[in-house]
Amino acid sequence: MNAINRIILDKAVSDVELIPELTHHLVNSGGKRLRPMLAIASSKLCGYKGKGHVQTAAAIEFMHTATLLHDDVVDESNTRRGHKTARLIWGNQATVLVGDFLLGQAFRMLVDVGSLPVLRILSNAAATIAEGEVMQLAAAKNTSTTEDAYLAIIDAKTAALFSAAAEVGAAIANRPADEQAAMRSYGRNLGLAFQLVDDALDYSGDSARLGKSVGDDFREGKITLPVILSFRRGNDRDREFWNRTIVEGNISDGDLEHAIGLMKKHKTIETTLDRARSYGSIARDGLAIFPESSERAAMQDVIDFCIARAH
Repeated sequence: MNAINRIILDKAVSDVELIPELTHHLVNSGGKRLRPMLAIASSKLCGYKGKGHVQTAAAIEFMHTATLLHDDVVDESNTRRGHKTARLIWGNQATVLVGDFLLGQAFRMLVDVGSLPVLRILSNAAATIAEGEVMQLAAAKNTSTTEDAYLAIIDAKTAALFSAAAEVGAAIANRPADEQAAMRSYGRNLGLAFQLVDDALDYSGDSARLGKSVGDDFREGKITLPVILSFRRGNDRDREFWNRTIVEGNISDGDLEHAIGLMKKHKTIETTLDRARSYGSIARDGLAIFPESSERAAMQDVIDFCIARAH
């Protein structure tokens, strides 16, 4: 991970002063580095002996950072990991363009790695993530969104990069198709679990530990699984509340507390976490074909962390 961080700082260099300034702001603000860790762990699990996995992992973190910059502009977010978002400091235009620069740098690094399968996996992921963002935009403030439609959105928007990060380890090690498929399944289901826990934490977490305000999704009118389930399980009066707050954006004092109360009443946070645990179990099954090792144990621990985390 130290080697990855060195590459990230090295590749964030540019003669255009704003680019390293803005990139360092986000990179230095923390983050779990889960996706590059997955790439490193899966490479080791699959017996890779070269050095290309480090550059690949750094490229994955650049892709993730680019999506965060773009997300914050689309969502008009003000905080990220407990700090002001880049868009608040430098503006939307600069933030989008630096995100584009980081994507370009990521693919430069992948070309240097020289593995066509890795390049294919991550270029497919980049396109899928963009599709997921557009799908989310189309579903924004739409309370008729179904659980299946929402799962398709987070499958593309979040799980695609988790899936790619795990799969590239098997691809760069030239492992058989069944091992690559197992890693892909592990990453995808871990990503789905991760996002569902995120959805639950937005209504049940602690602001200081989350690094953002509880209820940000609510204030932004985001359709997430707890909202979808609450809308479905509620009565006409409940649905009027969700339409006023989420669809019309007419939020008054006490509405967030009322929303959380409805979620408790209909056990939608509980259901969302149950769904996350189910995907976690599927992810665990993806590791079953690999022999026991410290890497496999670590990748199992990641599943437990993603589901039990408070941030």
